[in-house]
Amino acid sequence: MILDGHSAQAMVTAAQALKNGNLVGLPTETVYGLAADASNPDAVAKIFAAKGRPSDHPLIVHVADASGVAHFASEVPTFAQQLIQAFWPGPLTLILPRRPEVGAQAAGGQNSIGLRCPSHPVAHALLLAARALGVQGVAAPSANQFGRVSPTTAAHVQGEFGADLLILDGGACAVGIESTLIDCTRGAPVLLRPGSISRDQVQQVCGIKLLSKEDLLTLDAPVPRASGMLESHYAPKAKVRLMDAAALQASLDLLGNSLPVSGGNGAALSPTIATYARVVLRTTSLQVLRRRMPDDATTTAQQLFAVLREFDEQGVKLIWIETPPDTPEWEGVRDRLQRAAA
Repeated sequence: MILDGHSAQAMVTAAQALKNGNLVGLPTETVYGLAADASNPDAVAKIFAAKGRPSDHPLIVHVADASGVAHFASEVPTFAQQLIQAFWPGPLTLILPRRPEVGAQAAGGQNSIGLRCPSHPVAHALLLAARALGVQGVAAPSANQFGRVSPTTAAHVQGEFGADLLILDGGACAVGIESTLIDCTRGAPVLLRPGSISRDQVQQVCGIKLLSKEDLLTLDAPVPRASGMLESHYAPKAKVRLMDAAALQASLDLLGNSLPVSGGNGAALSPTIATYARVVLRTTSLQVLRRRMPDDATTTAQQLFAVLREFDEQGVKLIWIETPPDTPEWEGVRDRLQRAAA
């Protein structure tokens, strides 16, 4: 059941559903989440069951504002406080030491917990309404089956979980890929998952060099389990292959120039940054359709998951994608595509 997220009655209904231990489809500026009361183990267990997600794979907890951090975190380092002040509400998740008496189920049993304050007005309103009923935060991983393409519209969520799930419609997500994820539990910030907030932005705010997962491995330090860190993730049903522009054009040339190039079944492809191509295998012919994506990383991120879902709906078997540039602004998109192709 999709409800208008801007409706006051829909907000009351959704907040009460969370209070009662039920699941709610929640719009955020990044992607849509599958939300439950983070302090209710039975409710959180419903998320894992619905998604088919391993119960030891942590969830991100969303809070209404910075004051909600104290309910879940036992400590907030100075650099983490600086990041909260600079980027909350917004697409930044911080992993902090967890208070042992709260959020164990949402944290996958770890002694740390991921916290975020979303900027989407519908998400913010729901978090405030739920807090008024005693729900201090909601665990809300992406509202899709585990490992699959994240949803960026209410219709995507309903396509994943059916008409019985209560979903607040907040429109298409403005960011389109998941939040930047920073581990704040080891004395210096560690980037676990890139997003729309860049490395440079993080470093400028906290004045500390941002480490990476690779740095932890070099130091023989354990990397915490966290959302979106599996090698294979965000994957459509179709097989994804990344290649540079020259390899992409050469592959298309090998198919020959006699392919259909009109109507909805095919189109010629010219290699450009962030161009998406699909190859559809038919019993009688091979058809190619070009899908040009924007030349800037921000707009590409907004459209990425919707395009991959569109290809799945059209029965595409193979997707050829030009690898995005190896530059800071493209890091989040490049990460999602590499995992989709793994």
